[in-house]
Order: sequence, then C-alpha cells, then structure tokens
Amino acid sequence: MSTARMIDAHCHLDFAVFDDDRDEVLARARTAGVEQFVVAGTTRSRWHGLLALASRGDCYPCLGLHPLFLGDHVLDDHVLDDHVLGEHDVQYNRLEGQGGERGSDDLAELARTLKDHSEVVALGECGIDARFSDSLPRQWTLFDAQLRLAQEHDLPVVVHCVRANDDVARRLRQLGPAKGGLIHAFSGSAQQALRFDELGYVLGLGGAVTYPRAARLRRAVTSLPDHAYVLESDSPDMPLAGYQGQRNEPARVAEVCRVVAELRGQSCDEVAENSSANARRLFGLP
Repeated sequence: MSTARMIDAHCHLDFAVFDDDRDEVLARARTAGVEQFVVAGTTRSRWHGLLALASRGDCYPCLGLHPLFLGDHVLDDHVLDDHVLGEHDVQYNRLEGQGGERGSDDLAELARTLKDHSEVVALGECGIDARFSDSLPRQWTLFDAQLRLAQEHDLPVVVHCVRANDDVARRLRQLGPAKGGLIHAFSGSAQQALRFDELGYVLGLGGAVTYPRAARLRRAVTSLPDHAYVLESDSPDMPLAGYQGQRNEPARVAEVCRVVAELRGQSCDEVAENSSANARRLFGLP
C-alpha cells in the first residue's frame, strides 16, 4: 500500500448514487490515501451540483457533454450542422457570441459557464463511443465543438474514447487544445498509448487494468513512461476485479495503484507519486 498522497483523476462524485453517503465515501478514500478528486461532467443538468462540490476544497470540477448522454443534451443544429467529419479537413461553426443568442443550447451554456467559473480544471467528459454507431456523426460534431471550446478557454480535455483510439488520436492531432488532456479509461495497445503520449495526453488507468484478461492493456502499462499515466476510479462505474456488480469508490484507486506498481515493477509509492505529479501538472492542482 502506498504512503504517498494519491489523486483520483476521474470520478463522478456528483452522481445521485452518492447522495446518501458522499461524506463517508470521501472519508474512506482519505483513509486509503486518496485525498484529491477530479470530478468529470456529463450533462448540463449536473453542472450545478458538480460546481458545488468544488467548495469542499478537495474536489476539482470538469464540465462537458458526455457522448453517452447524447439524448439528454439540448443542441442547436445550427451550431452543429456545419461540422464535417473527415480525416484531414474539419469545418465547424463558431459559437456565435459565445452562444449568447442561443440560451437553450447546451454548448452555448457550456461556453458561458466556463467563462464564469475559473475553478473548472478541464473540459469533459467528452469524446467518442463507437459502440453506438448510429449516433457517431453527431458524437463527432459534438466532440469537435467541445475541442474548440477547450482551445478558446485554454483548458485540457477529458476524453471518453471507446473503440475509437486511432480515430480520436487523429482528431486530437487536428483540433486538440494546447494543454492536451486525459484519455480516460484507456484500454488500447502500447502503440496507441505512445501515439497519445506524443500528442501530449496522459492515459487514465483504472479498474480495467486489474483484470488478468486485459493482456493488451497490461502490456501497454508496462511500457508507459512515468509521465504518461494517472490513476482513476471512474466511480461509481468501472468496478475492479473482484468487485463486479458493486458501486465503485475512489478508495479503490489504492488497489489500482498496487496492480499498476506490480505490472511496472515499481513500488506503490513511486506509482502514486508519478500519477499525482502528472495529475497536478495536467489539471493545475495544488
């Protein structure tokens, strides 16, 4: 077990499943050595509660529009319809006046909220989930728009990337913000990991790495440079091996740390220190 201070670089502590015992969940995390929490946004309706968590002093908010909640987002097609999905050329409309004319549009509201809340440490969770092929064109246009906002607000991005590593890497090369970002819940190959690292993105390691069957991911973890990863829980999701069917918690980042250390042939303290340094650098944490 690590004695170093750990950071949960990606969780959803704002979700209702934590409403009855959030303080106890955080207390268990601190007992396990996890003392800071980067909380990722999913939908506009949750941003207020997420921002309220920042007043605790140990939670750091990200705001974004998650691709899995596409049906919940209010999106103005005039903002989205000029996005062109292509490998080399991507065209998109600028949000007019930071969206001032489109008060009901979630992208416009995201732009306004980012402008008003300097405590936001990243834009996200945004990205692509290729399991849902019917919605991919709209996912890409929404992702492009959020990459543009991250550029405009000088923020890193937190990227949801499922079965789309190569396509997302190409898009980030085209449109990614200068501050890079986090590839949340990375599950790709060593070659894909290197490509993201070259683009300035760190890889989120969580519950998936604890499963022995995740052989490709485990091989990638052994080859990562020390600067290229962070530890995350994705609470309440992404349960660890042995905890399937249970609500995940930030405290289990300590177990992820142990597995990563074992795979890399390093001490838990070394992995925890590297991960925390990388999270602080990426998100500007104290």
